[in-house]
Amino acid sequence: MFSGLVRGVGRVESRTNASGDVRLMIERGSAAAAPLAVGGSIAVNGVCLTAVATAGNTFTADVSAATLAVTTLGKLAVGARVNLEPPLKAGDPLDGHIVTGHVDGVGEVVAVEPAGRSTRLVIAVPAALSRYIAAKGSVAVDGVSLTVNAVDGAEFEVNIIPHTQAVTVIGEYARGTAVNIEVDMLARYLERLVRTDADGGIDLATLRKHGYARDHR
Repeated sequence: MFSGLVRGVGRVESRTNASGDVRLMIERGSAAAAPLAVGGSIAVNGVCLTAVATAGNTFTADVSAATLAVTTLGKLAVGARVNLEPPLKAGDPLDGHIVTGHVDGVGEVVAVEPAGRSTRLVIAVPAALSRYIAAKGSVAVDGVSLTVNAVDGAEFEVNIIPHTQAVTVIGEYARGTAVNIEVDMLARYLERLVRTDADGGIDLATLRKHGYARDHR
């Protein structure tokens, strides 16, 4: 479990392709202060990976074909910079939002514009994910916890403050950059609960009856 607060930027030192999977060796850079042992978890651009080896300031992780299919990790070249976040420990403050490291899909940056000292990003996501993204809600972009400013169809807008640009790879984004997207897990579970089929799920009528939903006109 993660919070979406990136602890440092690392760099891909090597990559090896093997039977459809990829093995990455990553130099931990400014995230090296946090301990990482073999078998431990670490989020790489928002994707939860398991360290299968560590040496000095590097760790090695295997990325399965299933993960490659729904993330940007397969496109990482040697030298690419990546966001890194170690997992939360019991008692750690949750300053971002609950992030699982289970990426839902890949989005694309469609606009990068100055907004005062900050930068405004517009990101397009697959249509199937757009329903889970709401204005003032949370979303993880390459593992970074962000607040959604606005939603327009399958595109959403966020503002990136100078600090976030400086300590993550977001400062390198340009139009066309592919990014990992993890929607708020609460939205996914709420959809599962709110159903109108006959299997006992909670429907909107039940929520209205108990004061948890109302009609908006």
